[in-house]
Amino acid sequence: MIRTNNISFSYKEFEKPEELNTDDLELVFAARETAINAYAPYSKFKVGAAVRLESGIIVCGTNVENAAYPSSICAERSAFSNSVSNHHNDKPVAIAIAAMTEDGLTNEPVPPCGNCRQVIAEEESRTGNQIRIILSGKNKTMVIDSISSLLPLQFNKKI
Repeated sequence: MIRTNNISFSYKEFEKPEELNTDDLELVFAARETAINAYAPYSKFKVGAAVRLESGIIVCGTNVENAAYPSSICAERSAFSNSVSNHHNDKPVAIAIAAMTEDGLTNEPVPPCGNCRQVIAEEESRTGNQIRIILSGKNKTMVIDSISSLLPLQFNKKI
């Protein structure tokens, strides 16, 4: 017997970042500010990520490009590496992601790439915490409850 299944997810969408709660707004502004520091001489696409930990600490990361492309790192992975390295037992509860081009903040929110989705999934698995994902663009901000929405059939240690 063949079954057809569907996967869908819900997210919240805000027209203006100011509609977010105070903690999420602070995280969005941290991600946007961090994006300015990205090293992106090849793509000119700067990304900033800000992770809020249970303690309230915010750790940030940017994309860092390299002429040997596989040696580059995304902002999300940079932020989570920072979090695990410096605050190992402080669980992440949310991540905000913002991207900019030479013209400034992108109009639409930019979701994490596949590698970063898997890293977020691993952090959820490692800590037992869902991590809210806040994607920020000029025209809207999206809030997603967990990486399982963006990566529903994820590879994990249970497999």
